[in-house]
Amino acid sequence: MKVLAITQARYGSTRLPAKILKEVDGQTLLEIHLRRILQAKSIDKLKIATTDEEGSRFIVAVADKVGVGYHKGSVDDVLSRFYSTAEPDHPDWVIRFTSDCPLIDPVIIDEIVRFAVEHDYDYVHTDPRCFPDGLDTEVMKFSALEKAYKEANLTSEREHVTPYIWKNGSARGGTLFKTFDFQNREGVFDASDYRITIDEAEDFEVLKALIQALGTGRYWKEYIDYLLAHPEIKSMNSKFGYNEGYDKSIRNDKTIK
Repeated sequence: MKVLAITQARYGSTRLPAKILKEVDGQTLLEIHLRRILQAKSIDKLKIATTDEEGSRFIVAVADKVGVGYHKGSVDDVLSRFYSTAEPDHPDWVIRFTSDCPLIDPVIIDEIVRFAVEHDYDYVHTDPRCFPDGLDTEVMKFSALEKAYKEANLTSEREHVTPYIWKNGSARGGTLFKTFDFQNREGVFDASDYRITIDEAEDFEVLKALIQALGTGRYWKEYIDYLLAHPEIKSMNSKFGYNEGYDKSIRNDKTIK
C-alpha cells in the first residue's frame, strides 16, 4: 500500500499575498507545515502541488530545503494540478492538505489514514464541525480522486479539488463514494470558534503568538488550550468565518463545458 501526501501551495493570494512564506523565528510557515506532515508515520512520500506563477520559485526553494518534491500546474483548475501531482506516483491512497495550515497535526493524519484503510472508505476528512480551522486533512483512494478529475464539471469542484467527492459521498446521502466525517477524539469545541490557519493578517498574529509560546512540535489541542487560556489572542481573528474561499466559489459557480 502506497500513501502519497500532497499539499497545495501557491505564492499568490487575494487576501494575504505570500502568506505561507511569512516567517516565525526563522522558519517560514510553509516549512513548519511540511515538517509537521513529515512526522506522520503513515505517509510514504510528500509532494507540493504548486503553480506556474513567477513566485512559485520561492515555494520550490522551501521544497528543496525540506527535501520534498513538487509539481507545477494550473492556478485555477486545482483539481487538475492535484491529480497531475499524484498520478506519476501511482499511489493507492492520497492525502490532501492546503499549505495555509502550518500547524497540521501528524497524529490526526495517522488516525484518519488508519481509519480510512481499515474501513475501506473512499474518502475520510476532518469534520469541520468539531476540528479547528487549520487542521484540514482529507484522505482518499486514488481511484476516487481520478473519478473526480474526470467527471467534476463545476468551477467550484475544480478549484477546491474534493467537493465532487464529498457532495456525492455516503456521509451526505450520495451513492458514488463511501465517505466519512472524522470527529476529534477530545470531545471539544465547535470548529468555527477556533482558527489556526493563515488567510488574513490577524491569523498570522495568532499563529506567531502560538509558535513563539509553544514551539512547532505540539499536539493540536495544546495550541487550542493556549487560546482558551489567552482569550485576547483568540479574539484577534475570531471575526473571520470558516472556508470563506469555498463560499465565494459557490456564489460565482458555473458549469465547465
